[in-house]
Amino acid sequence: MRKSLLASAFALAGVSFGAAAQGQVNIICSVQADWCNNMATVYSRTTGTKVNVALKGSGEALAQLIAEKENPKTDVWFGGTGDPHLQAAEQGLSLEYKSPTLTQLHPWAQKQAQQSGFKTVGIYSGPLGFGYNPELLAKKKLPVPKTWSDLLKPQYKGEIQVANPASSGTSYTMIATLVQLMGEDKAFEYLKGLHKNISTYTRSGTGPIKAVARGETAVSISFVHDGPGEKMNGFPVETITPADGTGAEIGSMSLIKGSRNLEAAKKFYEWALTPSAQEIAFAAKSFQVPSNKGAKVDPNVPDFKKIRFIDYDYAKYGSSTERRRLISRWEKDVNSLPR
Repeated sequence: MRKSLLASAFALAGVSFGAAAQGQVNIICSVQADWCNNMATVYSRTTGTKVNVALKGSGEALAQLIAEKENPKTDVWFGGTGDPHLQAAEQGLSLEYKSPTLTQLHPWAQKQAQQSGFKTVGIYSGPLGFGYNPELLAKKKLPVPKTWSDLLKPQYKGEIQVANPASSGTSYTMIATLVQLMGEDKAFEYLKGLHKNISTYTRSGTGPIKAVARGETAVSISFVHDGPGEKMNGFPVETITPADGTGAEIGSMSLIKGSRNLEAAKKFYEWALTPSAQEIAFAAKSFQVPSNKGAKVDPNVPDFKKIRFIDYDYAKYGSSTERRRLISRWEKDVNSLPR
């Protein structure tokens, strides 16, 4: 499987071997492990640059960058939900950089750059929704949840997993989506009701849908682009977006202020915005919409035209103050409750 993914990645990138050594770049990578590893391998073999990758969820990545602020050990932060990248920009952790590739990107990716003062950029987008195991639902005589309110039904008690918003950008996106969809007080009443049905709050945003695929839980709240890859691996998993509306992540990339390998970091950053680099995601069975308009879109990517999206305020909910406030309220009002 690993060799097959790499072969696909090399084919997509049109690699050539034998590049001379070109320094090194240290990357925090907040997407699926196969995507991170394939990308690092392809870039290393095509450029000769040594690529050091640390895999971390976006909440953990932001915490590390804050801790390292006075002595950064990271050059590039690749992937993960855009809200923490905007918070990193706001806190002066990332570097202003206007890529010459910006005009080749979709408007939502360019807007992400503009809102951050060009300290981050959109590299992919994907909708929030539900994963479910049809075999497990049938066995337990449970219906497929189609709206947010469906998840509050008593029949789903102990059957739902979602990540912890303190460590997961996916889960913070859920809270921000519900607040914008329902209003804050109603959203937190909803989260209290949902809490009763949650079996586990995972550390990682991809953890719940992996649990669904393996029959460990019936339903997850996840980015729906994480479902097709699990299904392609032979697991019984399907996805759906709530009919009453949902949000979407703008996965982002940032150069870290104080980078020790800045020129190498900029070269990687530019490469990561090219169509061939972005298509490596599909070889790793990650099916988000690429930000470069020239990138080919895999048939497994969710059709945005069929999804009811809210008008997500990325600037407001990407602020450090708002994130801290909402997560603090969730810890106090929701996570402290018995289940």
